[in-house]
Amino acid sequence: MATSTEILEALADYQEQCNGNARLRRMQKDWTKRLHFRGTDTGDWFTMVVVEGEITAFSAGTEGVPDIVVHATSEDLCDMFWGDLNPSQKYLRGEILVKASPEDVMRLDAITMIIWPG
Repeated sequence: MATSTEILEALADYQEQCNGNARLRRMQKDWTKRLHFRGTDTGDWFTMVVVEGEITAFSAGTEGVPDIVVHATSEDLCDMFWGDLNPSQKYLRGEILVKASPEDVMRLDAITMIIWPG
């Protein structure tokens, strides 16, 4: 089980990786969303704000009304943000749940393919 601090550290690394990826930033430049992530085993919540393809903020807890809600174990959240886990397989098996519009699910899938190409 990952701690809240570990998930926030992983989110910081993820923010740096995504914001530093020029291809991803160009592709997502018209994407502005608020995401909530829930650790299903801990009950912890986290918020991420994306503005024009750039992750501008993240924090513990829920802030604002989300466009996308992701439910996963705390370990899966950490591994996903650190790049140690490609979430696609777990999503397809129902181990990671995503509540979002079909367009946003497709965007998340495209982000996954760029961040974790293998």
